[in-house]
Amino acid sequence: MKSILVIEDNKDIRENTAEILDLAGYKTFTAENGKKGVDIAIKEKPDVIVCDIMMPELDGYGVLHLLRKNETTQAIPFIFLTAKTERSDFRKGMEMGADDYVTKPFEDIELLNAIEIRLKKAEILGNKYSSSPQGLSQFIKDVKDSGLMKQLQDQYNIESYNKKQTLYQEGKRPKLLYYVVKGKVKGFKTHEDGKEYITDLFSEGDFIGYPALIEDKNYDDSTVILEESEIMQIPKDDFQKMVYGDLSIAAKFIKIITKNVKDKEERLLNLAYSSLRKRVAKALVDIHGKFNTGGQNKPIEISREDIAHYVGTATESLIRTLSDFKAEKLIEIREGKILIANLDKLKNLLY
Repeated sequence: MKSILVIEDNKDIRENTAEILDLAGYKTFTAENGKKGVDIAIKEKPDVIVCDIMMPELDGYGVLHLLRKNETTQAIPFIFLTAKTERSDFRKGMEMGADDYVTKPFEDIELLNAIEIRLKKAEILGNKYSSSPQGLSQFIKDVKDSGLMKQLQDQYNIESYNKKQTLYQEGKRPKLLYYVVKGKVKGFKTHEDGKEYITDLFSEGDFIGYPALIEDKNYDDSTVILEESEIMQIPKDDFQKMVYGDLSIAAKFIKIITKNVKDKEERLLNLAYSSLRKRVAKALVDIHGKFNTGGQNKPIEISREDIAHYVGTATESLIRTLSDFKAEKLIEIREGKILIANLDKLKNLLY
């Protein structure tokens, strides 16, 4: 059961608020002044704190200041309950780290909605998301579904794309964040000599194009559709509001992005220093992971040429290595498609 601490010097408001929360299924603590509120917060560690601003002995700003300085309470969502509506008070509270305001008099549903949103936010920020595009996608979907971004609409345009159709091109300014509803997409760069290098692969549930949006720069790679796909298009402004409208959300997002970048750097090191066999094995494991979720083992349905571009080798060299892997029973070839037969051995190939 989630717990809520209500700090309010007005007895009627305090008891009425506690009753509302009790009826909604929350465990409720109450305090009639700021000093007692701080003591209870440190002792009980409630999931959310609802606190009046104007109180004797210690006002709401003082309560927030003390709790944000304490390591055990600094992350507890904090909602001001106040009759004051001046912009300066709102701004001061937000600058100090308040999460939300509910203005008195308030409707029951208004308070409950504010608490529910803060609880969802705390849950999202506490989750451990993988550093893969799938983990990032799940984080963004959780944030959107939580109701934290009221600016975002529930539906965006979903466009159909044919195989080999370009999504965006290197050097162009980003205007949209793309979400793969269905299909597969590759990101790539083309060198001066005309050779292509695949930077990433995307499938259902992945977001595409966020690095350029975050850094507000031109795309540093291009993307093309690998099979018939459905792509949701999220406007740039909506995405930036979603990420930068809340510093804690932005911090979590950036943490995931940073890990994702490190993974790509490791892949580049693998391309530079590993043997061809290990590079091909690593590529097959990566591609298998990107296009298979929930323990599935679907065949790899991208061309040998694209796999070679992902590995950074000639197509002929890739084919010879795949032939060796087939003879060693690491993979199977069915109707021209690659099926992983021994994932563990591929992951731990010694040479």
